Amino acid sequence: MENKEKRTSYCGALETKYIYFDHNATTPIHPEVKDAMEPFLCEKFGNPSSAHWAGKDVRGHIDEARARVAALINAEPSEIIFTSGGSEGDNLAIKGVLFRNLKKGGHIITTAVEHPAVIRTCQQMERFGFEVTYAVVDEYGRLDPREIEKAIRKDTLLISVMYANNETGNLYPVREIAAIARERGVIFHTDAVQVVGKLPVDVKELGVDLLSASGHKFNAPKGVGFQYVKKGLELMPLISGGHQERGYRAGTENVPGIVAIGKACEIAKDTMAGKSARIGALRDRLENAILERIPDTVVNGNREDRIYNTANVSFKYIESEALLVMLDLNGIAVSTGSACSSEFSEPSHVLQAMHLDPLCSRGALRMSLGLGNTREEVDHVVEALVGLVERLRQMSPFYQGK
Repeated sequence: MENKEKRTSYCGALETKYIYFDHNATTPIHPEVKDAMEPFLCEKFGNPSSAHWAGKDVRGHIDEARARVAALINAEPSEIIFTSGGSEGDNLAIKGVLFRNLKKGGHIITTAVEHPAVIRTCQQMERFGFEVTYAVVDEYGRLDPREIEKAIRKDTLLISVMYANNETGNLYPVREIAAIARERGVIFHTDAVQVVGKLPVDVKELGVDLLSASGHKFNAPKGVGFQYVKKGLELMPLISGGHQERGYRAGTENVPGIVAIGKACEIAKDTMAGKSARIGALRDRLENAILERIPDTVVNGNREDRIYNTANVSFKYIESEALLVMLDLNGIAVSTGSACSSEFSEPSHVLQAMHLDPLCSRGALRMSLGLGNTREEVDHVVEALVGLVERLRQMSPFYQGK
């Protein structure tokens, strides 16, 4: 493992021999994004709510960033609310709708494979008296829109279904579900954290009412995201106080982050097509080589309809945590599932919802590619996996007894 590719890190600070295949957890900041935000860390320091020159100097840049975000998803700038990221956006959507109807009680529909930011928020709302239906998926993680339609009741207030799954990469029928929700008069939210910046998103064409996104998933810094709130929709704010963000998010704006996410949206809009083709080819090369060279491996999820950068692969007869550690010791960063759950050793709730064979769910790794990854890295990771999986299987009682 001594011949890992040596390359300059994305922000130009250090040289490293490490390989990073965990872009669904977070992404490196694009060099142009870093350059765009730097002036707002020092010389352009004003509070955008101030009436003097220092405030006016930065207010225009927030407006420009809002317009860039809106352009990426075909929204109006007034429909964009800046947040701290996807988790806040999911909370604003769910709690914002339900707290506005707190005295009414009511019903929520979501799925069994949502990100923890949605599932745990819905579980919290159950303690306030709301009822939640968790729609099921099939063994490939696919969601039938009819599961959502048949769950709708007279008191259903909100449907929340993710656009793409963070673990398997599965894409969900958001457009069809939005049409069902609109026909039945139900507000529809989608967690689009894994899609925005990777695939074209048109909120008008999709017909969604609320959409959450996070900058650090598409090469902006951590701590900034945005929420699309369809014109005319009223929410209860999570953070009360000043007038910022149309009153939905009080507090002084994160100006460097907002400028950065605006620039990241501009870059994504201009480079999306080429990026998806290049990274998709790398992902396919990785998966095909693993399946060809390592027996008893399975790709989890729907290989026909998923985000182009994500591979969730099960290596039977081993524990994925052991493989993760060994890869890490060799400078290779991958994941066993959601980064928000990585400190816990519980099985993936997504794979459990797919009723995966325990031999598969125990040995599942998520590899997600992005900016800076190369064919040489893919080939190196495959070589590493071939040796490490064989080593672990030789120590596994499950393998010896198969």
